[in-house]
Amino acid sequence: MGFRTKQIHAGVTPDPVTGSILTPIYQTTTYVQPSVDDYLSKGFSYSRSGNPTVQALEAKLTELEGGVACATFGTGMSAIHATMLAFLSAGDHAIVSDVAYGGTYRLCTKVLSRFGIDFTFADGSNPEDVAASVRDNTKLILTETPANPTMKCSDIAAISAVAKKAGAVHAVDNTFLTPYYQRPFELGADLSIHSTTKYMDGHNATVGGAVISKTQAHADQVRFIMNSTGSIMSPLVAWLTLQGCKTLSVRMDQQSANAMAIAEFLENHAKVEQVRYPGLKSFPQHELSSRQATGFGAMLWFEVKGGLPAGKKLMDNVELWSLAENLGSVESLITHPVTMTHADVEEAERKRVGIIDGLVRLSVGLEDVEDLIEALDQALAQV
Repeated sequence: MGFRTKQIHAGVTPDPVTGSILTPIYQTTTYVQPSVDDYLSKGFSYSRSGNPTVQALEAKLTELEGGVACATFGTGMSAIHATMLAFLSAGDHAIVSDVAYGGTYRLCTKVLSRFGIDFTFADGSNPEDVAASVRDNTKLILTETPANPTMKCSDIAAISAVAKKAGAVHAVDNTFLTPYYQRPFELGADLSIHSTTKYMDGHNATVGGAVISKTQAHADQVRFIMNSTGSIMSPLVAWLTLQGCKTLSVRMDQQSANAMAIAEFLENHAKVEQVRYPGLKSFPQHELSSRQATGFGAMLWFEVKGGLPAGKKLMDNVELWSLAENLGSVESLITHPVTMTHADVEEAERKRVGIIDGLVRLSVGLEDVEDLIEALDQALAQV
């Protein structure tokens, strides 16, 4: 089946009792067993370990990514946390993209580091830097590409080769591009991670996470952590995400087209210092992005001339764009990472990896692109 067919039909079948075309919301704690000898004959015992609605979403995401199994979580950060707990122990070392979501950086440096796990933040755009960071005790490499918020892209195939040589698991945060545009398993990765809050949901309605595995052995390790820690996705969130997945490709295509038009507009605007979007030929990893993905996504950033004061004025006064955390939704959002999504990253570290104070992040939605551009143009005229 093609991707568009899978996003609608994979993992779901009409309800056998009523014929409902939508998977029911199984809002239940426990499941009555036929007998002691037939325990688990129906596949479920307790909703922390498995739920029919959640299972349907996990099956859909598995097929969309081309993996063998999926475990879903209460948040995207729970998915990252579970991945690290599944493959790291005290005394182990992990390599993480030097540009990553602020919550990932906080988890590594302020939580897991307290338990004897060591982290190196390597330049994912330079596989040689990743290879040079490998130690004898390196067990996991986590690549976020494109990275939040600078959009830096990393060579998944090259880093997968580094991980394989090191005997480490390579996990890719595929949130920004989704399996519709980027296929980590086909490039050698072992795990694909999502904040389903973003494009999988697409409507600012839920928070959730998912880890899809290429092998059953890895899937079992991740699911063991999910069950042991109880960081599960609720049936209602799974049901809403199931509906969002059905329109993933059409949303991604239109949002990406809008993003390209906006990036081109900003690149040619007299009051804009710089723009970063993988679809622009001026983007540092444009060739890599074109080679390893089939689309450029709907995320970009720019800097207004006049630096932080000008950027703040724009963000506080622009119409139509909502000043809010999150991304990937049908509504266009504007964000100041230094204040919002990456506030917990130390200033020196932010500057080292290019998260400048004046960086304005855009998550482009489904509005008419002419309206989005006009709103930005009017706001830029005021700075």
